[in-house]
Amino acid sequence: MSITKKRSLRQIFAGILCMGILITGAQPCAAAAYGYDEYGDPIVTATPVPDSQSGQAAQVTPAHSSYYNQAADTDSIDGWPTGPNIEAQAAVLMDVNTEAVLYSKNADTQLYPASITKILTTLLACENIPYKQKITVSESASASVSAGDSSIYAAPGEVFTRDQALMAVMLQSANEMSVAVAEQVSGSVKKFTELMNWRAKLFGCKNTHFNNPNGLPDENHYTTASDMARIAKSAWLNPLYRKFCTRRYYEIPATNKFAEARQLLNHHKMIKNGEYYYEGVLGGKTGYTDASGNTLVTYCRRGNMTLVAVILNSTSAANAYSDTASLFNYGFENFEKVDMKVSMNPVPFKVLPCDKYILKDNGNTYPFYYKTKVYVTLPKGIRKSKLNKRQAVLQNAAGPLRLKSKYYYNKHLVGWGMQYERNVVSDLLLQTSS
Repeated sequence: MSITKKRSLRQIFAGILCMGILITGAQPCAAAAYGYDEYGDPIVTATPVPDSQSGQAAQVTPAHSSYYNQAADTDSIDGWPTGPNIEAQAAVLMDVNTEAVLYSKNADTQLYPASITKILTTLLACENIPYKQKITVSESASASVSAGDSSIYAAPGEVFTRDQALMAVMLQSANEMSVAVAEQVSGSVKKFTELMNWRAKLFGCKNTHFNNPNGLPDENHYTTASDMARIAKSAWLNPLYRKFCTRRYYEIPATNKFAEARQLLNHHKMIKNGEYYYEGVLGGKTGYTDASGNTLVTYCRRGNMTLVAVILNSTSAANAYSDTASLFNYGFENFEKVDMKVSMNPVPFKVLPCDKYILKDNGNTYPFYYKTKVYVTLPKGIRKSKLNKRQAVLQNAAGPLRLKSKYYYNKHLVGWGMQYERNVVSDLLLQTSS
């Protein structure tokens, strides 16, 4: 081939290449995967941008979520410490003893909870299944899992102790065991979810509805960060629940259907020896589905404070752990638990004018008694004299009345105390002669 023909061909190829560049334009390349999270999903990172000074590509860093720069709801409280930026769509940090919410972001947005649902499932099992009760896996429970679901592959007719079943629920997040537990407690999943929703309302949840015991995606199965914090806090107050929540390792020995022992490891990676270990973390529950994103509940204690952090719809497991650490840093560095030093002497409370004629030795008042000290959680440096107190008598269908005192800082609840009557009111009635 002549040199002239070769040059002509090169010119043609160069022209085609130039036209291709003009047609496609200088569009940036798609975001690239930068490793994988614990669920096998690629961690997406921003496209590298050349450094203007050195001409070298800048270090690749993960892109922030669309929620990262959104201010916390609690930032609007006058005098409250500014909360950290977090990747998750919604989050709450609460003191489990005072119920003070230290941080909240989109706290009342209804979202899918995934497997943190099992916190309530486990609590209800702790309350309703005796220690010696055996749990037999039904056909429906065994068949309730699909490919990719969390499971210990329990067989129909397989028998477990209560503790084995609940360890499988909390550590392995076994979906079929959640169903087996629900059937043991209430006879059916439908009846159990009715119990779940009833208890959620008792805990003060207003934007939550459960439709299954394991958290699999369902349009009628949702919660909020604030409601989940209430559930997690209430569960923590049950010592038996804490046994299953904080265990790092458990072995289920051979059963009537499975010849080998099952080794269960806590999936929560902030506990001791975990990849994201954080000092003081006691336990919690992880969750993930495509619909919910990553969800996480974590308990942490330092000094005299025990905090619970709830993360909903995080973009990755790593971000959920990082957000939780940021919340705990914020909570322990900026807040303190304060003793209100309430008097243990009886506190008089006025009764209706007519009551003094029918109650013995009370005049126009009757006493309430504190049984424990009262604490509040305040930003460091805030004096308790800045708090406002509101009181209300809570009716009781059976037993003594209760007097609840709530303490507020700039209209934000920071703690409460409960006082009780020493006697039932009916015992104080004047005796009349026949």
